[in-house]
Amino acid sequence: MHIPILLKESIDSLNLQKGDTVVDCTTNRGGHSLEMAKRIKKDGILICLDLDNQALKEAETFLKKELKNDIPKIFFINENFRHIKQVLENLGVEKIDGLMADLGVSSEEIDESGRGFTFQKDEPLIMTLQDKVNEESLTAEKILNTWEEENLADIIYYYGDERYAKRIARNICEERKSKKIKTTFDLVNIIEKSVPENYKRQKIHFATKTFQALRITVNDELRAEEELIQTLPNILKNNKRASFLTFHSGEDRILKNTVKSLKEELKLIKFENKKDFLEPERKEVLGNPRSRSAKLRVVEKK
Repeated sequence: MHIPILLKESIDSLNLQKGDTVVDCTTNRGGHSLEMAKRIKKDGILICLDLDNQALKEAETFLKKELKNDIPKIFFINENFRHIKQVLENLGVEKIDGLMADLGVSSEEIDESGRGFTFQKDEPLIMTLQDKVNEESLTAEKILNTWEEENLADIIYYYGDERYAKRIARNICEERKSKKIKTTFDLVNIIEKSVPENYKRQKIHFATKTFQALRITVNDELRAEEELIQTLPNILKNNKRASFLTFHSGEDRILKNTVKSLKEELKLIKFENKKDFLEPERKEVLGNPRSRSAKLRVVEKK
């Protein structure tokens, strides 16, 4: 089951009121959506977006069960959050009172999608967040078998923070000369040959960063995040907020830099710790190890 991270802190920071109109950009199974719905109550409007249609169906069932009679008007929309302005226009909504974006991939998508997000199962190297894939779709397999060595090294380094990116890219290109790289275990074996022994004994699995980099590339995640933030001045009411959970330096850097570029209209709020971000406490990390790299930042429309 997907466990929402920094749940109370991320929703409390939005200062939601009864009757508000809010958006959960990354609904998944509905953890953050539930907390938002509880604050806006039956007079409010909750717009739930997700690329995974199955996740939206499960979220709908979950929210109806948990909220019972005190349920706001909810729209479930299978769409990328980069298109949020168009989604709101289609619904006749001009401005919103709050927004939540959990930029991490859910536990279910990693463990159960069958699309190659996990290095612990032998699966096809697809890595698309949307359900449907066709011949034109960019997949991890296409990237690994067709991209130049320099481009592979760049994405693994910049999107994965992987220090051995050049070695991994070189070995990918060597391997594909003799056979196509088709499954997650094919890739794990290449990474294993590319990194030193002591690297394999660290707490974080040696394949984690390369898999992250490929997922981000396949789904154009950082550009989608940037487009969402750039849209905030046009969709948030004045003094209203958007909560963002980031999970690696690339996401966090995009958030900080894009808000800075829009400093006349947006700002990052300061928390009680005098910083402009919160991290999970040790207790939460012990209960949910995937929260260890999370950061919560909250953007306010001036």
